[in-house]
Amino acid sequence: MTLYIDPPQWPGHGRMWSHLVSDVSFEELHAFAASIGAPARAFDGDHYDLPSERYADAVAAGAIEIGSKELVRRITEAGLRRPKRRPVANPAV
Repeated sequence: MTLYIDPPQWPGHGRMWSHLVSDVSFEELHAFAASIGAPARAFDGDHYDLPSERYADAVAAGAIEIGSKELVRRITEAGLRRPKRRPVANPAV
């Protein structure tokens, strides 16, 4: 099981956030997230958003601390990176 987490450096909703990913499978990612109590709603396409107060829990459970660029590189190379969905513009009538 190989899970990775970047430092809580992403602001949102008055908190700082980390990204939790797997470079093996989404099944592994979901199982790990559930084991540390991350809610399903925290899944954002190819990662879980974890608030800074949950960072130590993920590391204690075995997630490896890496930088954000390295995190993206690993899931991209594993074929698990999913591009953000962009809103579709309304066609002109």
